[in-house]
Formats: sequence, C-alpha cells, structure tokens
Amino acid sequence: MTTYHFIGIKGSGMSALAQVLYDMKYNVQGSDVEKQFFTQYPLEKKGIPILPFQKENITENQTVIASPAYGESNPEVKEAAERGIPLYRYPLFLGEFLQQFTSIAVTGSHGKTSTTGLLAHVIGAHQPTSYLIGDGSGKGEEDSNFFVFEACEYRRHFLHYEPDYAIMTNIDFDHPDYFEDVEDVIRAFEEMARNVKKGIVACGDDEYLQTLNAPVPIVYYGIEGKYDFNAENIQTDEQGTTFDVKIRGDRYGTFTIPGYGKHNVLNALGVIALCHYEEVPAEVIKNQLASFPGVKRRFTEKEAGTQILIDDYAHHPTEIKATIEAARQKYSEREIVAVFQPHTFSRTKAFLDDFAESLKQADQVYLCDIFGSARESDGVLSIEDLQEKIPGAKIITEDQVNYLSEHEHSILLFMGAGDIQKFQQAYEKQLV
Repeated sequence: MTTYHFIGIKGSGMSALAQVLYDMKYNVQGSDVEKQFFTQYPLEKKGIPILPFQKENITENQTVIASPAYGESNPEVKEAAERGIPLYRYPLFLGEFLQQFTSIAVTGSHGKTSTTGLLAHVIGAHQPTSYLIGDGSGKGEEDSNFFVFEACEYRRHFLHYEPDYAIMTNIDFDHPDYFEDVEDVIRAFEEMARNVKKGIVACGDDEYLQTLNAPVPIVYYGIEGKYDFNAENIQTDEQGTTFDVKIRGDRYGTFTIPGYGKHNVLNALGVIALCHYEEVPAEVIKNQLASFPGVKRRFTEKEAGTQILIDDYAHHPTEIKATIEAARQKYSEREIVAVFQPHTFSRTKAFLDDFAESLKQADQVYLCDIFGSARESDGVLSIEDLQEKIPGAKIITEDQVNYLSEHEHSILLFMGAGDIQKFQQAYEKQLV
C-alpha cells in the first residue's frame, strides 16, 4: 500500500489534508522544520510521524505531496525529482482528490475558515462529510458524500479546483505581494467561478460579487437588499445572535448562532442557503448552527482574572473592524483593548491608513513589531509608522506585556496572522 509523504506537513492545508487521508485509513507521514506550530498537534495526537527534512525520507512506493512553500532547493523535492518519484503540489493533489465526492469550496477574502467550519458542522450532521479547514483541522469519513474545503485565492491556488458548489463570502484587496489591485482579485474570482460545476452561493451585500459572471446558477444571500436568502430582525443577547430568514420573501425560520457581528450572520446565511439547496432539514440546520463551537484562532476566548483574552487571526483592516465590532456587541459595557501584530511588510505598507482607521475603533491600542522577513522589509517601514497614525497607541514587546494588566475588567483582543500568540502567552505567564 502506498504511503503519502507530505513535504511541509505543518502547513495549515497540508496538516488538514494529512488528517483526512489518515482518517480514511491511508498510510501517512510527513516532514518539516523543527519549529513548533499549532497545526502539528492534531497530527501528533493521531500518531502521524513528523520527520526533519532529509532526502532519505523519500522512498519508492510513496505518493509525495509538497507544500507550494518548498521549491527545488528543498532536499526532498530534489530527491523525488532525481529518482522520478511522482510529486504533487498540494493544490493539484487536492483538486484531483475531491473529484470523488460532492465537493463544496468555501472561498472569499475574509470569513473562509469560519464558514468552512460551520458548513462542515451543519451538513455533517445530515450526511457523512469530510472536511479540510484552513486552521489546520481536517477529518476524513471513509463513506463521505460531501467534501467541504477552504479554497484560498492567494497565488490563484483555487483555480486547481473544480468543485460542485462554491460559497463566496466577499471580495476584497489583500495579498498585495501577489495581486496588483482589487480588479486583479475580481478577475481571479471570476476565473474560479467558471470552474464550479453545479451552483454558487454568493453574498449579495458584497458589491463585487453582485456582478459576478458564472456559467452556473448563483443564489444570493444578504442583509441589506432583497436577495434569495435574507436575514432580518437581528437581535443579540448573551446567548449570541438570533435572526429570521426569508427565502425569496417567504419566512423560512428563526436561527441562533453563538457568534456576534454582521459578518457571522452573513457566514451563517451562506451555510443556510447551501444546506437548503442540498435539502438538509431546517431543524438540523437550526440545531447545528446553535451548537457550533467555532474554529481555531477565530474569536477564541479565555478568562484571566477580571479580563477576557481573545485570540483572533484578524490580519486585514476589514477583519480587525469586524472583530472589534463583535467584541463591542458581546461586551458592550467593557473597555476593548486591541493588541495587534501586522503580518508582512507589503500588507502593512499597502493598508497603513486602513489599519489605523480600523484599530481606532478600540479604546486602547498596543502594537507589536511587524511579522515578516527582513528580506521583505527593505528598511522602508517600521511599526512606528503605524503608531504615528493612531492617537495614544503604544508599542509592546514580549518583555513589556505588563502594560496590559493596567486594563482591569477589559477585553484584550490579540490579533494577527504571525506569532501574536507568543505575546498572549507571555502575558498569561506573568499573571500566574
């Protein structure tokens, strides 16, 4: 029996795919750098071997899957090429693999991970479902009907997939190291739409998705306009957010989600629309939405004395704004403190003013050094450039997290896509 060997198994998509194949009873192993990543813990739990990079890891009778992050200079990629052992790039392998299921791609500039997790949670209670989520979570069912997966637009990776359905949450300018402008991003999503085989569920509240062209039917959902699926009468309390859904003007039901903020209502609406299309009973949808535990690093809460610490992956101005809005809705009486680590110099430079505007929504802002390689920085930008644009913002390091203890009874939002967790961990250690 062939063994699947993953080069760069700690990557979030790679880790999730390795878990899917392992659950389907395939032999799985992988290799990566020594550094610890949260994506390796589920692999270790399942007993999937993680080896250091070395050419000896490549043997006959393997199917080699390589992360796009590792090129010809990687010793294992080189060894596979020299020995003629088949090597698949992750997006290409996934594109072929998902053809055996009814596949549902979840894509968009923001909200992919949360929506993929929610869809898997809901539709999986109705039919056997395998899923692959960008937070490093993956689960395989041997007799799966559905395969739910997160499809990333970065470097147009999602063009390797030909899914039956796609949920499109929004289009926004991000990844300025790759995309030229928002028009370039729109073109990528238009190309992706042409690969979908049965139907697209798209957010009508997004101005760019309103004009989407596709060879398959598009079902629209939203709050602001009159769409196929509309959320109305949105209320919040300590249980979460409750709203009514109308399908083409007819009342469908009342639903509750544990999350807060308009973005979470929209994500839930996309899931409701897709599930309705696939004839999942309303009662199943209702129960599963209400019991969704969330996904990793998306508004992950923890009590620490009189404070609440929230870990969130928000790394784009739109996401920061949404995360602060959700915190305000849930904790309306409390001070909101943002602790933000920008991710990559190119993104920080492209959105400097937008980052400042979105962070100003918090009551107090702390900034951590930009997470990115020195090669990328080019000496043109520093965290002080962002600090200057936010009145009262302070810069903190791992050694200076004690400032945060001054904010008693506050909500501390640790946001970023780099290693912002180390600042939260340093602060928690100090509290002990």
